[in-house]
Amino acid sequence: MEINAQEPSLDGNLESNKFNITEEGKSSTLVSNGCVDYKGRIADKQTTGGWKASPFIIVNEVAERLAFFAIAVNMVAYLVREMHQPLPDAATHVTDWIGAAYVLTLLGAFLADAYLGRFRTIIIFSCIYAVGMVLLTISASIDSLRPPYCPKKPCIPASSGQTAFLYCALALIALGTGGIKPCISSFGADQFDESDTKEAPKKYAFFNWFFFAINMGVILGLTLLVYIQVEFGWAWGFGIPTAAMIISIVILGAGFSMYRYQKPVGSAFTRFVQVIVVSLRNHVRGVEMGREADLYEVETRESDIRGAKKLPHTEQYRFLDKAAVITDPECNTKNRWRLCTVTQVEELKSFVRVLPVWASTIALGISFAQLSTFFIQQANIMDRKIGPHFEIPSGSIAVFTALNGLILVPIYEKLVVPFLRAKTGHPRGITSLQRMGIGLFVSIFAMVPAALVEKKRRDHSSDRLSIFWLFPQFFLVGTAEVFTYVGQLEFFYDEATDGMRSINSAIFLSEIGIGSWLSTAIVKIVERATGGLQDGWLRNDLNASRLDYFYWILTGVNAVNFLVYLWVARRYKGRNGGGRSVRDESVVEELARNKENADDKGEFRSQCSPIWWKGRSS
Repeated sequence: MEINAQEPSLDGNLESNKFNITEEGKSSTLVSNGCVDYKGRIADKQTTGGWKASPFIIVNEVAERLAFFAIAVNMVAYLVREMHQPLPDAATHVTDWIGAAYVLTLLGAFLADAYLGRFRTIIIFSCIYAVGMVLLTISASIDSLRPPYCPKKPCIPASSGQTAFLYCALALIALGTGGIKPCISSFGADQFDESDTKEAPKKYAFFNWFFFAINMGVILGLTLLVYIQVEFGWAWGFGIPTAAMIISIVILGAGFSMYRYQKPVGSAFTRFVQVIVVSLRNHVRGVEMGREADLYEVETRESDIRGAKKLPHTEQYRFLDKAAVITDPECNTKNRWRLCTVTQVEELKSFVRVLPVWASTIALGISFAQLSTFFIQQANIMDRKIGPHFEIPSGSIAVFTALNGLILVPIYEKLVVPFLRAKTGHPRGITSLQRMGIGLFVSIFAMVPAALVEKKRRDHSSDRLSIFWLFPQFFLVGTAEVFTYVGQLEFFYDEATDGMRSINSAIFLSEIGIGSWLSTAIVKIVERATGGLQDGWLRNDLNASRLDYFYWILTGVNAVNFLVYLWVARRYKGRNGGGRSVRDESVVEELARNKENADDKGEFRSQCSPIWWKGRSS
């Protein structure tokens, strides 16, 4: 039997994944998640998606992470040595830049979901990223774009023009990161049909191996490129990742015929505002949510949101349901500023539902910000020698964190998940919320060895400690990241509706940026509260600072954050579930036939007029 994808179903309660387009008996090979191929046809599993398409996507992410971390871990050193900025200022500038890169993911996600689609967004912002890398390489290559060499302080600071050129390059890189990061993981997950029992497990394996690939890029950035920066200069250290980024764009484009594409579905934020406006208007007019209230939904197989499946009604946040209450059958049902669909309301509910989880995991971003700032500066004044002829670059010390990811992900995926699956019956061993909780719990203890080692290092500053004393704090931050980051990938993708995949990815990525900004705020507060750059806990000279006190503050922040997360996670309710009966367009026709009698009895009040509505019995 053939079913035309363009014709609406007569049964509005059936979900679209139960309808496969059949073509000469090959319905089983076509995806059911709405993805299309590069020609706009329903994607065929035999020729698109899966692991044959994923490597092209992963290569782009590896190159982006390689470049980003090669910059992030050594930018403090670059600002101090080449641009002659004070250490605390350089640290806050770097955390501000990292914060901006991750918060800009909200912009990238909005453009991807609303207008451009994920693939086009990744390509465009990768090109912006590459331009920023080219400018950064030029800044490091031309002497006139930096202040003169200064072997002994005080030094001449960089001019406003030199600083502006550098910051322009960094701004483009941050913007490029903001466009790539929220789309790349979702685009990779789109290559797997979650309705297919064979492909669904591969999607979650993709998240783990995607994180593994990220760490590969991080390791190359922290070892090879940092070494090149130290031994051959900044121009080479920035030029090589620039070339890698350009090559990755070519590779990503080469796989376009094998990808599965989700079409943009319009602005989710506009739909959110519509639901809020209509809910408030109806509330002011006295609309009440009775048990039998009729909620509006379109009759077509798909939802009113282009390319998105219908969502079942849920009981949570019932106030928002007022936006979908049918009050006047003669109103224009196409005007979403007057009447919203259940799916549109549930989309906003889904977004609101994840916000407490998002907010209660931000503190990890504060700890993560130390990897590229104070942890690196500690390493810079410790004994980094291995043997008589080799010294580890201070920027490479963060490789401890990346190596942790490379070790833990395969062990977790191949050994721990099967064991936990057998014990719990859960397909991923433990839930995403449980995995995130483990990561946040570990983050509490990450700052404890950091504080103890810093006190020991400062007390024995005349006898330089080995850099390997820093291994525990890097290892624990890396462990926290492995559990929390992958758990967030799973959680925010699972809870996203069809029209919000990229936005949900951006939501959790933005917390890394906000965590970086909070780190900057805490540094400034501690600096001012304890005596400033000259007498406070955080000075230009770490041997005269009390950085260990700062780490103890972060330990307390992480502990409080973990308790808040436990409270939020225990009360979290997912978006799956049923609820009140949902009425479609046929109900409007029925109501129209009875409107005159209903009005005479006072049962209906118009939503299109300022008269109150009190409810309806079935």
